[in-house]
Amino acid sequence: MNILILGSGGREHALAWAVMQNPKCDKLIVAPGNAGIAQIAECAALDTEDGGVVAGFCEENAIDMVIIGPEAPLAAGVADRLREAGLTVFGPSAAAARLEASKSFTKEICDAASAPTAGYAHFTDLASAKAYVTEQGMPLVIKADGLAAGKGVIIPETLDEALAALDDMFGGAFGAAGAEVVIEEFMTGEEASFFILVDGETCLPIGTAQDHKRVGEGDTGPNTGGMGAYSPAPVLTDEIAQKAMDEIIRPTMAEMAKRGMPYSGVLYAGLMIKDGQPRLVEYNVRFGDPECQVLMLRLGAQALDLMQACAEGRLADAQVTWADDHAMTVVIAAEGYPGSYAKGAEIGGLNALPEDSFNVMFHAGTKQVDGKITANGGRVLNATARGASLQEAADRAYALVDTVEWPTGFCRRDIGWRALKG
Repeated sequence: MNILILGSGGREHALAWAVMQNPKCDKLIVAPGNAGIAQIAECAALDTEDGGVVAGFCEENAIDMVIIGPEAPLAAGVADRLREAGLTVFGPSAAAARLEASKSFTKEICDAASAPTAGYAHFTDLASAKAYVTEQGMPLVIKADGLAAGKGVIIPETLDEALAALDDMFGGAFGAAGAEVVIEEFMTGEEASFFILVDGETCLPIGTAQDHKRVGEGDTGPNTGGMGAYSPAPVLTDEIAQKAMDEIIRPTMAEMAKRGMPYSGVLYAGLMIKDGQPRLVEYNVRFGDPECQVLMLRLGAQALDLMQACAEGRLADAQVTWADDHAMTVVIAAEGYPGSYAKGAEIGGLNALPEDSFNVMFHAGTKQVDGKITANGGRVLNATARGASLQEAADRAYALVDTVEWPTGFCRRDIGWRALKG
């Protein structure tokens, strides 16, 4: 098979790595890719949010299957356009992608499906939102309704912070994503990520993970796109996972199908777990980043088989084979992230890294300039490793981190602390 992956981050490097393990893959192109991906696959400059352009590229390059990594092309309807062109596509339609592209839409679906989630209110103007926050008091969660690259969630500690967050959102800090706002009840418990493949009818759980959104150790500081992750998530037991399937996932998917927008692709359910009961925090319509990195390292070559079965509507006959192992990824980010940061710093030590099925340095925001790898984003590298225990995976991941020569890069040193302290 000739395969095209859309995207340029650590998630797409992990997907490319897993796809390349499978002998079914004859040729792999990643658009636009990054410096790390370019070491294992062909990269192509392409407007990934223009379905017509992508379809034309697929025809020119005899592509058989397209795997769409990020949410923006999905929300833009690229999957729809590619399916119209007769391609096998892993990723939901634009209609189904509203589960991530609109938080108010997701809440409406959850209400209709009786899926347990946080109480909420939806606002389209600043004055009403401020009045609601003032009346409710803290704690609350304030979310930009649209796509905000994983950063449109504010958990204010004071009323002043909440009002300032609303000023920012309605003032354009998150672009069009903040034109509408959802204000939610603050849920307590432990958060975990649950990944399910759906082909319109069958729902197949494929793994659990836990990530760290806050920039600082001890889960402090502002939210980021994710500073690290590990898999499996001990808090998401088999019993709780089954509850989530029965009470949240399958009812949501049934409601989507009922509305004429059956879901096909990976569904990422962020769950809050307390007293053995899962509640939905949010849905994403693609693999998480950095959760994808730990899932792909554990799944390996079978990831392509599973994604193909999903895209072709054959999940009823598919199964996941898990090793009894653990994986961890540690994000190395540019100084200043998630605020402003500099680009262009050279990164050394990468050639000295071990590269095998237990240790992989996935590139997220890198660029090759004059033969040198440079930082080209906020989250730049993902030191990823697996082991027989989470501690072994952590030791290997941090050994990778310590080999990197990048003085202005930083990472959290406590990824996995909740699971490791037990």
